[in-house]
Amino acid sequence: MASPRSTRASSAVDRLKNRSGQQGWSMSITGNGHFYISEMPGEPPLCEPLELDDFVKFVNSLGPQVARRVSKLDVKFEKQLVKKPPAK
Repeated sequence: MASPRSTRASSAVDRLKNRSGQQGWSMSITGNGHFYISEMPGEPPLCEPLELDDFVKFVNSLGPQVARRVSKLDVKFEKQLVKKPPAK
């Protein structure tokens, strides 16, 4: 059974594969529970072994980024959040 740690890390790698269109990304886990990634199996790692949270942040920063979807209501709400100067 996969641990939640490795599932979260592998999900980040799967999202990267979908964003980039490259299926060769390879994640590895060290003996002490740190993660690293390489572009293809057997190639040098792109980062030093990282803790889970740092690894997920690193993987999420790789490849093309997905544009955040914004609705008309979101835009109107953001405008309301802008602080207006007090009326005199």
